[in-house]
Amino acid sequence: MLRKTAKYYKGYMPFVILTPLLMILEVVADVIIPTIMGNTINDGVLSGQIDLVYKNGLYMIIAAVLAFIFGGFSTYCGAKAGQGLGKNLRLTVFEKIQTFSFAGLDKFEVSSLITRLTNDIVLVSNVARMALRISVRAPFMFVLATFMAIRINIRLSMVFLIALPVMMLGIMLTMKFGIPKFRKFQSMIDRINARTQENLTGIRVVKAFCREKFEKEKFAEQNKNLVTTALAALNLMVIIMPFMMLIMYAVIVAVLWFGGNLMLQGGMEAGDLFSFIMYVGQILTSVMNLALILMNFSRARASLERIFEVLEAESEFAESIEQGVSEVVSGEIIFDNVSFKYPGNQHFSLHNINLNIPSGSTVALIGSTGSAKSTLVHLIPRLYDVFEGEIRVGGIPIKEYRVASLRDQVAIVLQENTLFSGTIRSNMKWGNPQASDQEIIRALEISQAAEFVLNRPEGLAAKVERGGVNFSGGQKQRLCIARTLLKNPKILIFDDSTSAVDMTTEAKIRIELNKFNPDLTKIIIAQRISSIQNADKIIVLDNGKISGIGTHADLLQDNCIYQEIYESQQKGMAAG
Repeated sequence: MLRKTAKYYKGYMPFVILTPLLMILEVVADVIIPTIMGNTINDGVLSGQIDLVYKNGLYMIIAAVLAFIFGGFSTYCGAKAGQGLGKNLRLTVFEKIQTFSFAGLDKFEVSSLITRLTNDIVLVSNVARMALRISVRAPFMFVLATFMAIRINIRLSMVFLIALPVMMLGIMLTMKFGIPKFRKFQSMIDRINARTQENLTGIRVVKAFCREKFEKEKFAEQNKNLVTTALAALNLMVIIMPFMMLIMYAVIVAVLWFGGNLMLQGGMEAGDLFSFIMYVGQILTSVMNLALILMNFSRARASLERIFEVLEAESEFAESIEQGVSEVVSGEIIFDNVSFKYPGNQHFSLHNINLNIPSGSTVALIGSTGSAKSTLVHLIPRLYDVFEGEIRVGGIPIKEYRVASLRDQVAIVLQENTLFSGTIRSNMKWGNPQASDQEIIRALEISQAAEFVLNRPEGLAAKVERGGVNFSGGQKQRLCIARTLLKNPKILIFDDSTSAVDMTTEAKIRIELNKFNPDLTKIIIAQRISSIQNADKIIVLDNGKISGIGTHADLLQDNCIYQEIYESQQKGMAAG
């Protein structure tokens, strides 16, 4: 796992190298101080040589200042390296998510991806910062301090050497039981993020139905589960740290006891005992730091596994991101025996679809809810990949196109009409970043949005709140249509994207679209037969299969599903 992470230090390797080097210099300066202190006591204080006390005191001050400088620069370099790792990981994960198809996005919940991009990467970044310093300081300090302690008195060194295996056993057990608990903890963060996202996205519905109390109870339950899981993971640290401190103080007491007896018997000088105790403190502190970093590694490893789960997920479009056909010649679409099922499902959503849609034609899809109308049109711009069969656009299989080129020319207005925070102009430029104001206004005129946009005092500079909440459903749909038209596509798909528009406005949009580009292939999903009855071809879907193809008049004569839809709508209009 660490080997995989190393490449994400790109651009920050000087800091990665300097951090441990400076830390080693700090440790050397720290380890020198107890020896100087011991010599000062033995040869200066006890012998009454004040000059030696002053001289050694100056040496200790210099060593302490050097340790401070080296430690300070090491901390700075470690922070730069850790944050650099976080930045590179965050960017790489975000770029990876952009390559996912809808199937890839379905595999990871949005709330989980947000947690991995934020909480998980921040944790890994912080642990990396600590690791570059403590994972070098702790073992290096341990080795040097142990060597110095043994040099002073090898017999007395046996005291802490006996305690070390007990401390290491505690560390190993913590890691063994810690990683699964921290992995579960991160999953619980995913769940509470999902609950928060769902509630805030649908906050207007919650208020409309007076369900605030119900949502509070659901959130409280998720919050309680998160706390319970967090405590189960953190309790390991709560137990191990007092355990380590108990052993540490027991060792110090034992050293004082045995060392004091040695000193009374003349087998050890007072300064040596003082130095030995300081080295014991450094040794045990280094073990404590090692335990701390290993416990943090346990949590960081769980986060790293989640991050690399995203990075190593296979992208269906990997071969089509940078290479492939870059131009769609025409809007002709052919479905050749296409079947599709969603990842993880046994049930096929589409069965043996065969269609030929000529360039420049207007084709409509209709059927009951769940008949897979949206699924079918999502296959054309490769929002999902077919399971069986082949789709060709402009005579070329869609898998041979570059994904960006295909989606630029096979534009889709989705059911979910999403606008982004900014202005109307900035939202329109999602369709074409180089679009002039005149081109934007023309697109707005075609989608019948120009009137309510230009009547605003700010015009195209009018503010758009996040999600477009300051516009009505029909206004958002028309703005999204205009945004898509600015792509100037060969194929335009309306995935039930005029449902919030009245029939008069919808008719005007159809007329303007025909003037805009007669060669534009238009595929319309609609619930209202009045919206599609003038289409060149109407396709009736039923349970993922084609039930009928023909004009409005043809289907009224020989397709029972179309007849039922038509009659139910006619009765509804009559009742209205």
